[in-house]
Amino acid sequence: MTRTDAALRRTLGVRDAVVVGLGSMVGAGVFSAPGPAARAAGSGLLPGLALAALVAYCNAMSSARLAARYPASGGTYVYGRERLGAFWGHLAGWAFVVGKTASCAAMALTVGAYVWPGQAHAVAVAAVVALTAVNYGGMHKSAWLTRAIVAVVLAVLAAVVVVCLASGRAGAGRLDTGLSWGAGGVLQAAGLLFFAFAGYARIATLGEEVRDPARTIPRAIPVALGIALVVYACVIVAVLTVLGADRLGQAAAPLADAVRAAGAPGLVPVVRAGAAVAALGSLLALILGVSRTTLAMARDGHLPSALAAVHPRFRVPHRAELAVGAVVAVLAATVDVRGAIGFSSFGVLVYYAIANASAWTLGPGPRARVVPAVGLLGCATLACALPAAAVAVGAGVLAAGVAAYGVRRWRAGRRGA
Repeated sequence: MTRTDAALRRTLGVRDAVVVGLGSMVGAGVFSAPGPAARAAGSGLLPGLALAALVAYCNAMSSARLAARYPASGGTYVYGRERLGAFWGHLAGWAFVVGKTASCAAMALTVGAYVWPGQAHAVAVAAVVALTAVNYGGMHKSAWLTRAIVAVVLAVLAAVVVVCLASGRAGAGRLDTGLSWGAGGVLQAAGLLFFAFAGYARIATLGEEVRDPARTIPRAIPVALGIALVVYACVIVAVLTVLGADRLGQAAAPLADAVRAAGAPGLVPVVRAGAAVAALGSLLALILGVSRTTLAMARDGHLPSALAAVHPRFRVPHRAELAVGAVVAVLAATVDVRGAIGFSSFGVLVYYAIANASAWTLGPGPRARVVPAVGLLGCATLACALPAAAVAVGAGVLAAGVAAYGVRRWRAGRRGA
């Protein structure tokens, strides 16, 4: 019989935890995010990347401290609940599950668009089903597949960087960092690029499956973030030297356009294949993170208790994984979720704002509070700088989560009366 209170199996060391984080950060975002970010910031793209990295660093440090203190599945849902109260934990979990579910569907559709554009929805559903099955088999298999995906993607990105920088068409003058689009454009670009950085949260949400979490998580998160930052900086600099900010902002497939402009059209199919593999890696890690947060919320009664079950053999939250996979598959089959990416960014920033507020309560001393204070301010600023439609939709969905929490509390009060 399946036990709902069974513990998950601790199988991940530092290396595997770093790979899981990289599988989320060095994913589809590096193939697509530079274009929209360049449209927003123009020549201020690199300052936007630096700002996104600063906010991500603060969030990573806050998450690492909290994960070491609370090594359980759920990430900021658990931290908010323990440090700020049940409401804030619920809000963090709601923002994460809803926003990242939309991201899962977007990643699945990215796979379909690159693999078979004419049947993008069918390929997306197949990808969701296949990766849900991999996750169902246990974390060891998921970590192994993520490691392979990260290796392929890094090899493709290295080829892009070398081809662009070694071509006779690269020009350092295209790296002008003047703020021709203004501070607002830089902030919006930072918000878009932060969405790609945010994968290190997957390490924290897997806290119950990490060996020696108090030591492993604080090491894995900054290492994964540092590697991702170096990769993003190298790729963006290389692409800018070939395309410049204006052409990059108009590119639908920035890295493919860059290698074509660099005089290596034969590399374009490889880049497209790399983008599909990267999207698969992101989707795999996203399903892992969303299912673990779903597990934690179900354990506390914020979601149906049946989702808290842990498989007696594989020691994974199999019902949560199947439920998440089913919802993502339905979205991938029926909905164009490109417009949901802005909301997903908004939800992720709210999620990390709560993480920083939680880390603020750890103390002691003002020095320990500088990082979470900067992170909280950065998250709030970038969230407000996103397009108005994304902010409005995001606020509406979060309000629905607040209403659901209020109804649940009201029902509990009536039962106790």
